[in-house]
Order: sequence, then structure tokens, then C-alpha cells
Amino acid sequence: MEKSEARPPSRASRNVERIAALFPSVITESRDDSGALARAVDFDRLRQELAGQLVEGPRERFQLDWPGKRAALGAANAPVAKVLRPARDESVCFGSTRHLFIEGDNLEALKLLQPSYLGKVKLIYIDPPYNTGNDYVYDDDFGRFHSDWLSMMYPRLTLARDLLADDGAIFVSIDSTEHANLVQLLAELMGADNFRANIVWQKRYTRSNNTRDFTTVVEHIVVFSRSAGFTVNLLPRTAEADARYANPDNDPRGPWKAASFLNPAAPAQRPNLCYAITNPYTGQVTRPTTHAWRRAKAEYERLLAANLLYWGADGRSPVPSVKMFLSEVRGLTPTNFWGHEYAGHTDEGTRDLAALIDGKVFNNPKPVKLMRRVLEHATDPTSIVLDFFAGTGTMAQAVLELNAEDGGARRFIAVQVPQVTTTGSAAAKCGFPTIAELAKERIRRAGAAARGAEHHPDWDRDVGFRVLKVADPLPAAAADADAPGGPAAPDETADELLFAALARCGLDLAAPIAREEVDGHTVFIVGDGSLIACLDRNPPPPVLRHIAARAPARAVFLDAGFVTAARVTAERVFAQLSPATEVTTISGRLPY
Repeated sequence: MEKSEARPPSRASRNVERIAALFPSVITESRDDSGALARAVDFDRLRQELAGQLVEGPRERFQLDWPGKRAALGAANAPVAKVLRPARDESVCFGSTRHLFIEGDNLEALKLLQPSYLGKVKLIYIDPPYNTGNDYVYDDDFGRFHSDWLSMMYPRLTLARDLLADDGAIFVSIDSTEHANLVQLLAELMGADNFRANIVWQKRYTRSNNTRDFTTVVEHIVVFSRSAGFTVNLLPRTAEADARYANPDNDPRGPWKAASFLNPAAPAQRPNLCYAITNPYTGQVTRPTTHAWRRAKAEYERLLAANLLYWGADGRSPVPSVKMFLSEVRGLTPTNFWGHEYAGHTDEGTRDLAALIDGKVFNNPKPVKLMRRVLEHATDPTSIVLDFFAGTGTMAQAVLELNAEDGGARRFIAVQVPQVTTTGSAAAKCGFPTIAELAKERIRRAGAAARGAEHHPDWDRDVGFRVLKVADPLPAAAADADAPGGPAAPDETADELLFAALARCGLDLAAPIAREEVDGHTVFIVGDGSLIACLDRNPPPPVLRHIAARAPARAVFLDAGFVTAARVTAERVFAQLSPATEVTTISGRLPY
């Protein structure tokens, strides 16, 4: 029976695994600070593997640097000393929902998400502090020092990158204060080749004459992909765009639009695209003069044979156009300017929130329409969407509403620190002690509104969310105290250990969870039964046989819950009834 630690592996240990996959010869063994043997990287051997590609010492290099960068990277690699504690009473449909709301510091939350969601998140959208000193919700004034802001963002974006799927992308809202630094930071972490767009969003539709300089009416959304595998979703075609197609020659293939046959390059620049063409109606031969042709000769001959060249209304044009049929064109390519008509504005964002919660309880929330545009361009109907600066939960609301509209099953993971609302603020007066509480209530009301409105017939109507709180572990005694049998600890301890087991096994933290009572003991069934856990002390043979009979992929028990005889009995039961089941015990002593 294998004993498993509840704490997930650190980012550093995962990086060692990645290096081992690329360069197995550089992996060795060394003693750690406690004297125990551990896997390690022989850096001298790694240097040999990378000989000729290293930059060292005083050699000049292109880089973004600031005081505190080394410590910021260390913060990303440091092991996590927190747990995710479920809050059933604050959740909606805790056992069945596939959405997550994580309350707590997002740096710790990102680490705790790694085992379950590494490489699985399709879209990350964040609206981080802008370092303006004006926002009453976040710690948004880092002394106006760029270094402090970069040190805050660097470890979070480092961990976020690891969560992105190969075809995923990150969208980051920002204003001009840190825009330039953000672009460089993302280029370093994501790779400059993975820059996709700098979207300019028109957040205001009027100017203000109260400003001394320029009135700011736009913000930026910086987009980087995880790799070249990302493809932006196209826009649906519009009547206006389709009206540009006509059928002047009554082609049976339908309306078409002419595309130029001329290349912007001169003949000297593209000699391979210079050849004689002949008008089939007049016999006129034409050679390129100021412009090369846009298509190679073989392609020209194919187009000519397929009647895809247009020689003018009278058929006498010396240079043809290429027919592009409406029936064959794709959707519209998005642009990097999102006007307020297309993506909403700040006043609309305020109205969106006020429609659910009376009073101006939050300054300048992003409009739901803006979040909808991000989702439409970067997700598919089954995508996981992560927002780890969730604010009032605008992105979560947008996910629920879009699912209701198109029948999708997108899943949100919202992370929000329990930032205390300002005394006397509208949020505090409305009974919201923290922004996290405000966000949870907004999502509850948005979900209820979505279910009560007209929606797609295939929608699964999931408007719930499972609340998990980043917390210090419960005292070890709560799970490890000696007892002859029965429950190990209060329900919150069992829940905490169950989610530690899910994370340790790399299972979905939003997987459905059912509880059964078997012979006076609680049994948790996760997902389709791939993991079944009993975290009570000394589960008797009937409980063990009940679990083994279901042949789960994994069975998890509390390490402190087994006396020697019970452990031997468990091994015999599973060997007989379900030998393929991976039987694991998890310690209640957290952290390690």
C-alpha cells in the first residue's frame, strides 16, 4: 500500500522532470538539506549539452531586468505551504458543478492548481492592478515603482504559463502605466514569437475636458499564446460584409468578389512570378511591368482552367482578377481595435453589476460584453477559463451567459483574494465585507438570472460553483489523533484531505463528488468512480469490500486511520476483489 504526501510537487521539481525528459544524462542524485537522497541536475553536464548557446558573465544580452527579479522567480518556485479547504455552505451545487471559485492569494492558488490543471487551461484572462494608485479594491499602488509591480506579476505569470494548454492563450488588460513592461515580461515568459495582438479597447465613448493633458479613452489587452498551436476564432459574417459580393457574369457558383492578380513586389523582386499571360477572349499577351503577378504560373493555369479568372465586364482586360466565392469564404478576421459598440465600455460595466446588485459597489468593473468578446475569440464550447484577478466575477458571469446562449460547457476558475472593502463604501454598506464575498454573490445572482431566461436547449444549466479557500492546514492532531475507530475528524478535515488527495493525484478539482454512508462510515466517490476515498479511522472490512467491489482506479485512505491489522486486511481485500486498483494512504499532517 503506497503512502502519498498530500502536498503537490513544487514547480522546481516539475522542471527537473522536464529537463530529465530532454537530457537524461544530466540527472543525478544528491543529498538535500535534511540529508536525504533526492534527484538533482548536474549543472556542469547541462552546460556541456548546451555548449555554444550560453550567455554568461559580462556579455551583453537583451533582457528585462529589475531589482528583485531573482527573488520573484524564487517565489514562483517555492513549494506551497497551503491547502484548498472546501466551503460547502458558500458553494452552489457543490457536488455537481464544474466551476470553481477559489478565495485567497492568487500566487498560492496558482501553485495549488498546478497538479490538476497543468497544460489544460484554454484561456487565461486577467485584469491585474495597473499600478495607478487609484483603485480602492486592490493594492494598486506599488509606490509607483515599476520593480515592485514586476515582482508581483512575474511569479504569477510564470505559474500561469504552465497551466495553459498548447493551443491556449493569455489575455491581459492593462493601461499605459505598465503596458510596455507587461509586453516585455510576457515576451520573456511566453516567447516573443508567441505575441498575438495588442488589442486597443475603447473604454470610454466621450472625452473629459477636466484633464490637463490627453483624455484617456482606451486601454490595452495584450495577447500571447502558449505556442503556435493557438488559432483565434473568427467572427460570424455580417450582411454588410456579404453585400460586397456580387455575380455580374451569372456564375452558377454564386456571388463572388474580385481579388487582385497583381503583386505589391516589382518584377525584379519576384522573378519567379513573372511570365506571360494570355486573355482567352482577345488573345492579348501581357507580361508584368511594374508589378509581378500574385500567383505562380501553375496556379494561374489552374485558375484559368477552372474559370476562376475574370477579364472584365467586356472580357477585354489585359490582367484578370481572381474570383473569390462567398460560399467558400471563412468568417471575419478580428481586428485589434475593439470599439465600445463592439465590446462595451466602463459605464456599461457599472450597469451590468448594478443590474444584479443595487448601488455602485465597485469602481469601473469590466463590461460583460468585453469578456464575451474574449471568450468568443479564444475558447471553444468545452474550454477551461481561468481568471486569477477575478474582481467582482465579470468573467465568470460571461462564461455562464455564453454557455446559456450557445449550449456550451465552458468552465470557469475564478480566483479572488478576500480584500476587505473600505469602511463606509457602498460595498460595505451593502453587507459585503470583502470583494470575494461580492464576487460570489454576483455569480449566484447571474447564474439564477441565466437559468430563468431563455436559453439554448442543449445547455446543461450548470450555474453553480465550488468554493475552495486557500488556507493554512488544520492542526495535525485533527487528523492524526489516536482513536479506536469512527470518523477521523470534523467534515472540514475530511474535505481538506479529500482535495489534497485529488491534487496529489492530479485529478480535476471540479470533478463531481458524491457521499455515501457505508456501515456508519463516509465514502467519497469522485467523478465516475475513478477515485474513491474513505478518510475515517480503521474502516471495517464491509467498507473495504464495498469500495473494492466498485474497482476504482484509485482508493485513498487516511494513513493514520489504519492500525496494522486493518492495513493488512485492506491489502488482502483489494488483492482479491480489485487487484488493478492503486491503493494509497494520505497523511493528515500538513504541510510537510
